[in-house]
Amino acid sequence: MGGFEGHLYPGLSLFFYGLYHAQLVSRALICNAPVQYLPRHPWNKGRWARLRQIHHVGLLKILSACILVAQEFHSVPRQLVLISKMYHQRNFMYRKQWQHLTIYATYFLSGCVDVVSQNLLPQRCAALEQAAQALGMFVLLPLMVSHMQDTEGVELLSHVLLTQAMFLLALVVTAELWAPDEPLIWTMKAFLYMVSGSWLMQIGFMLYRPISGYKWMDDDQNDVVFVATFFCWHVVFSAILMIWIYGFSFLWYCYIFVNA
Repeated sequence: MGGFEGHLYPGLSLFFYGLYHAQLVSRALICNAPVQYLPRHPWNKGRWARLRQIHHVGLLKILSACILVAQEFHSVPRQLVLISKMYHQRNFMYRKQWQHLTIYATYFLSGCVDVVSQNLLPQRCAALEQAAQALGMFVLLPLMVSHMQDTEGVELLSHVLLTQAMFLLALVVTAELWAPDEPLIWTMKAFLYMVSGSWLMQIGFMLYRPISGYKWMDDDQNDVVFVATFFCWHVVFSAILMIWIYGFSFLWYCYIFVNA
């Protein structure tokens, strides 16, 4: 993800997706639901009634992927080509941009699968949605490893920590394929999505728009070491946010929603 916007927008997408799953987990635990995804009700008659029943998560994924792709094309100064033939040589061009587009393509595919499963199939297929998420993580991990080439200092350590969170997330979404109704896996998935998203946004601020106004220096050992401290703060923040979401959901489903 290149530039400030290239870190901010994907980070927001991952973070809000984590918030969405945190809400699903809280509702399932409080209401003693055996599954995380509630079954879809039969379609009501009427155009506006059907619109209210549409699940919008897949559509938001598709919209986010399109915005990210547009931002990536806008960041390229010239035409985005894969191969350039100059002086009778073959040169691959814009390797990082093509990595980004590959990641966004898997996110777009996951959104399409969500739309089909949640709105078009006679019965929602949660396993298909989870498989699309797992596929996206399997594509993301090797790209993140290769993305760290030619980096050092603050940028290298921050992306290593991001890859670590993504690796744990890949393990969790893979485990969910075999244990789809395990609340602990739901909780860890929501938590890791929020950690990855918030940390990706933090990387954008550290590398391109530091809040303090002072650039993070690769040759300053204090700056490099403090990156790990910042990451731990993001882990604690996401854990506190998970607890807050559960507490608010408990009040909503046990008191406010019941009395409404």
